[in-house]
Amino acid sequence: MMNKAERIAAGRLLVQAAQEAREAWRAEEAARLAAIRDASAIPDQCGPDTIAAPARGPFVVEPQFTMVPNGVDKHGLDKWAAAATGYGHRASVRAADVFDRMIASALRRKRPCPLTHGQIAMGRHYAMLVELAAADGTKVSRLDASRAGGDSMGWMDRHIDIAEELAILRRRIGSRAAMAVRRIRPTDRGEMQRGPIMDRVLVDMVCIKGCALGDVLASHGWKKNARSYKAITEALSGALDRMIGYRGQKTS
Repeated sequence: MMNKAERIAAGRLLVQAAQEAREAWRAEEAARLAAIRDASAIPDQCGPDTIAAPARGPFVVEPQFTMVPNGVDKHGLDKWAAAATGYGHRASVRAADVFDRMIASALRRKRPCPLTHGQIAMGRHYAMLVELAAADGTKVSRLDASRAGGDSMGWMDRHIDIAEELAILRRRIGSRAAMAVRRIRPTDRGEMQRGPIMDRVLVDMVCIKGCALGDVLASHGWKKNARSYKAITEALSGALDRMIGYRGQKTS
């Protein structure tokens, strides 16, 4: 049994321990919030109108430029120079996507990006079309209204145009197997491989769902190794080339 003095001392120790734990929690929480604010901070070149939004997630800063005349050279030919454009010559931000992750990964490994600029642009264009096609008429009509000097087509006509372009791109993708089982040795496929990865599935998983190529392999039970990764990269670049309009010509 503790006497009165011992009980008072023990109580003070408990209060002190609780206070120290509370201060430690506050410091940890402050550090966590500071890290979130730092990660979502907007660079100065974007201006003060773009607010920091932690829910935005990773983003990419895109400077806005246009080519303008810049005199003539010694041969009498026009010279051109890049000039900043956009509101107040400010840069814009956009949400980072799977292609940005590919580029960042290639830069970290000091290797060339597995996809060309044209292939990446087509992948993003395809994802945008799918998003617009899935939207209701209100969103498409707002897109029409936002166009300066827009045309006379209604949102239904715009929706039909989007659907037709999507159908063309999907026909170009085709229904072939991007990762044919016969091309990869059984020992390289992985014990859980569930057959080939189709071209359309590959394009949709990467461009629409934002899956990395390794995720596509894993979702189909394929082993991620140098050969399978190279094969699926070539399959994706080939499908994007066909969507652009190339026929039997590799651009990467």
